[in-house]
Amino acid sequence: MNKKKLYWQLPFLLILIIGSIYIIAQQRSAPYQKDEGFIFGTVYHITYQNDNNLKQDIEAELDKVNKTFSTFDSTSIISLINQNKPVKINDMFAEIFDLSEEISTETEGAFDITVAPLVNVWGFGFKSGQKPTKEKIDSLRLLVGYNKVKLYENGVKKKNPKIMLDCSAVAKGYGSDIVARYLREQGVKNFMVEIGGEIVTSGLSENRLPWKIGVTKPSDNKTDMNQEVETILNVTDKAMATSGNYRNFYYKGGKKYAHTIDPKTGYPVQHSLLSATVLAKNCATADAYATSFMVMGVEKAEALLEKHPELMAYFIYAGPKGELKTWYSPSMKDKIAQ
Repeated sequence: MNKKKLYWQLPFLLILIIGSIYIIAQQRSAPYQKDEGFIFGTVYHITYQNDNNLKQDIEAELDKVNKTFSTFDSTSIISLINQNKPVKINDMFAEIFDLSEEISTETEGAFDITVAPLVNVWGFGFKSGQKPTKEKIDSLRLLVGYNKVKLYENGVKKKNPKIMLDCSAVAKGYGSDIVARYLREQGVKNFMVEIGGEIVTSGLSENRLPWKIGVTKPSDNKTDMNQEVETILNVTDKAMATSGNYRNFYYKGGKKYAHTIDPKTGYPVQHSLLSATVLAKNCATADAYATSFMVMGVEKAEALLEKHPELMAYFIYAGPKGELKTWYSPSMKDKIAQ
């Protein structure tokens, strides 16, 4: 009786095995598409295994993100909010506003989508060689604070109409998430999405290996295209974002500091962290925490990471004599390829 059952089952097992082999063979034979372009004021590179090129549809998805968060487009949702005009909030904006509020709370205000006025005044000050006055900083601080804005159905309620929102510290990461989401919906298993250094990976690379992503050493020269790699990470089915690597630095007392503004004080941070790389389940989260850690510094960031085991981080900071040193989450150890 059992043998009879087995004989009946064999053809089905063979079909299943042949079908599986066929699917694997198809996955191996499908070409890897490589698209690149310009979005959010930066360059994107997207590699994915698929028979058809999806660049047109990918750019349509990125355009939706741009139409939501671009402060350079006067008709975008965020621009209309900044102009205090009536606007219908879409799902993208609500998703990022809620995430930003959550991370601002977790980081005690180190991440703040209202900080742009302070960043802008310090950026201009450093370029012109003139520091902004204390009076100027104090006046701008009245317009900064994540708890001064609230989301509601028809827009954002601001405590002061002069408050401006800027999601640039999370939009590139979110754009990478949106493309990754689209690729998964199309059944694409193997891909890497990179927008301005914010990355989402899935499956395997063209070499049938985990995706390998380099973490570059902080550099004074923003135009240097051949930056030295500090380490290489095996990143698969994860999102990765780095903050600090491509920003300006300034010197004080012979030490190098990253050009990061603390939303709470209104002044540049005075700690030694030069670069923060974060791995997370999605790139918007990784992007926001990488920015937060640049404000918090190594010790406070380490303490926060203990509460968030789902996050992994790799820090590059300046030692007592100005030498570059590194620290990484214990869970990051298995990701380091070199």
